Amino acid sequence: MKKFFIFQAILFFAVSFTAAQEADLIDIPKDDIDLIFGDPPTVSEEPAETKEEPKAPEAKQPAPAQPKQPAQPASVIRDVRRRGLEFTGSYLFRGAINPGWNIYPWDFDGSEEFSWAIALKMRGTIGLNARISESFRVYNSFRFEMPAGTSSSLSTTISTNPNTGVTTVTVRESTYNPVFSFVDFYLDYNFYDKVFLRAGRFSQSWGVSRNFAFSNILARIPQTVEGRNSRSGPSYIVKFDIPIGVGGLQLLAMTRVNIAGNITPIREDIGYGGKYNLAFNWADFDLGFYWQEGMAARGFLSVKTNQWNTDFYNEWLAVINTQSDNSFEYGFNLGFTKRLLKNRFDINGEFFYNNEDVRNEYFMQETEFRVEGTSRLPLGANLALNLNYRFDAKMNPRVFARFRYSVTEDSINLVPGFRFTPFTNLNVYLAVPVALGSKDGFYYKDSKNVLQEIRPFSFLLYVTFSGSIRVSQYY
Repeated sequence: MKKFFIFQAILFFAVSFTAAQEADLIDIPKDDIDLIFGDPPTVSEEPAETKEEPKAPEAKQPAPAQPKQPAQPASVIRDVRRRGLEFTGSYLFRGAINPGWNIYPWDFDGSEEFSWAIALKMRGTIGLNARISESFRVYNSFRFEMPAGTSSSLSTTISTNPNTGVTTVTVRESTYNPVFSFVDFYLDYNFYDKVFLRAGRFSQSWGVSRNFAFSNILARIPQTVEGRNSRSGPSYIVKFDIPIGVGGLQLLAMTRVNIAGNITPIREDIGYGGKYNLAFNWADFDLGFYWQEGMAARGFLSVKTNQWNTDFYNEWLAVINTQSDNSFEYGFNLGFTKRLLKNRFDINGEFFYNNEDVRNEYFMQETEFRVEGTSRLPLGANLALNLNYRFDAKMNPRVFARFRYSVTEDSINLVPGFRFTPFTNLNVYLAVPVALGSKDGFYYKDSKNVLQEIRPFSFLLYVTFSGSIRVSQYY
């Protein structure tokens, strides 16, 4: 009976996931575990963007099953017709306990290694939204955080030896921990309801998949340019949105060099891209490309539709290595999202095939559960499944499970867990991350703790206190 119980427990907790990484236990999930802890988005929703963006309409509606009407540009910018100021403030106190082992409990032989950690984080964010005129808006937000986050600055020194005449270029990178830091700082301008400009520091995402970021080509990281650090932080973008009929055109230029750290971008640091959207009643199409010197040229096509009360999506990625041998690589997926049982049960499944070189990485934006950083995508054939059930009961309980399987790399990732809200503004999460499969596989290697030790089996208790306020004055 005891063996049967252990076997059932193993089946339930046979999961793969990241135990902990970087320099803080709070940054445990490396691949969007916040989509499980929170309400998972449906396929018809847009990737999250920064605050209230008065962008050009792409004629996308929350429910693609309903007929879509061509958007009116004037209605899109109605919110910026009022002049005034809006103040927002948010807070987040969070803590976590994460014990883990370097082998699985069913393999314990007395030689296993154990480690655990406790981590705390306190953060406050202040935002100021200034609507200066009917066409001009400026938004900026600041953060106060303890323990503070990290940031990098880069300096270059050129010196010449008077004896030998040899010139030496020295590049120094320093890291500091600011208690205060910028989050977003950008302007919006509307040119006669025909062209919408946004420029500054903010995040922009493309693509549909919630499991694999292969089609978000804006997140791709170029190889480090000699004497430059092109992986040093968030994106700085100049973007134009132009509504066209039932869709819209988006053009942008972007750099990720650390402008806040006093680095001036040069030509090699700037990438260029564009995306065209068509939103018909029966399907939604996005076609885009992005290129930057030092990296491959990439283009993608995504299609979303709703059939039989189910959201379906399909994406294709084309990669041409213009910097080397002009070789061609590709990736594609096919996924769905379905809500059942009076919208209490969400299920999302996806097949993804990745033919890209393993060295290609993408940039992960900071979320509530992780710091910004880079990661690669698993190779070959991959499967993903997300389940989330919300009980109609007090404390808003829900159970979730996340499953990832890299067939090619023989690597599995599954996270079962539970969330409840015992009091207002207080959330409690319990999860059991485990990595299974080949020790050379993607998810097994990714299961590192704060000491960069492999921890394929661990437990996670995570508690957050959070809330926000908003005060505005318009005239």
